[in-house]
Amino acid sequence: MDRSDPKGAFGDTLARYFHVSESKTSVTSWPEQSTFAITRLHSEVGLPDVSQPIPEEAAIGVSIAIRPVPPRSFELYMDHRRIEVPFIPAYCTTILDLESHPSCAVDCGFDYVHYHVPREGLDEIARDHKINPVGTYKFGICEDDLVIAQLTKNILPHVGSAEWTSPLALDQFSLVFGAHLIQTYGGLVRLPEVTTRGLAPWQQRRATELLREHLDGGIRLSRVARECGLSVSQFARSFKASLGVSAHRWLVLRRIERAKGLMLATQSTLRDIALEAGFSDQASFNRTFRQFVGTSPGRWRREPAEQ
Repeated sequence: MDRSDPKGAFGDTLARYFHVSESKTSVTSWPEQSTFAITRLHSEVGLPDVSQPIPEEAAIGVSIAIRPVPPRSFELYMDHRRIEVPFIPAYCTTILDLESHPSCAVDCGFDYVHYHVPREGLDEIARDHKINPVGTYKFGICEDDLVIAQLTKNILPHVGSAEWTSPLALDQFSLVFGAHLIQTYGGLVRLPEVTTRGLAPWQQRRATELLREHLDGGIRLSRVARECGLSVSQFARSFKASLGVSAHRWLVLRRIERAKGLMLATQSTLRDIALEAGFSDQASFNRTFRQFVGTSPGRWRREPAEQ
């Protein structure tokens, strides 16, 4: 799902603050009334002026430099105070409270991924782990956060693309990202363990039924959780406890299963099979099939007995 929201510092709204003409953005409601967003901003020449201060909002901003920023090329301001910024290596993380009116100046080309993480969603994760919502998150600049770096590398090709129109995939990603943010920057040694019993038989039947009805991932995790009488975090943990994988991964496996059946039973083109099995396009189908099966769909179709 791609859109921008004038009420939040993401998408084209964030681009305007940084005097950039356009952005690549993927967003999902998180929870229902707030927005988790991933925005990529790129410029070959830097900013013509200091960015506009981001209006105060109850959210955490996480920024990742995709390429290095040389020393003395970046100036950061928070609450109108200048913050010293060292050399910024590629894939280093900056954590900002968006209630601190951050702004910056960059006099060189840049390529950044910005995560807009609403406190409402973080608070919901905290409550599901039986802890109080975090009041203050650690400010960080040039943090060597290997988890966020790897998550960013994984999703970088998909930000703003058709492959990330799936609300289910973004919902799952937001839970993982939010839990890491709470644990690493919320002053906790680790998130408390929560006893997870798995889904009851009726809950598992209902969840898998709904997911099968939306092979394209066009269903919110919150809706499936609500049908099962659980919060989103509770449902995600319980689903994995019962079926061994996340709801999104389970759905991808069902797409692969469906595509195999169509390749064996029909003469349809791979493009048509990809769409009928819930993939956004044939390119996405080819990549995912190879990742999960170890060979291309075309080769598997020609030599199914050898697979």
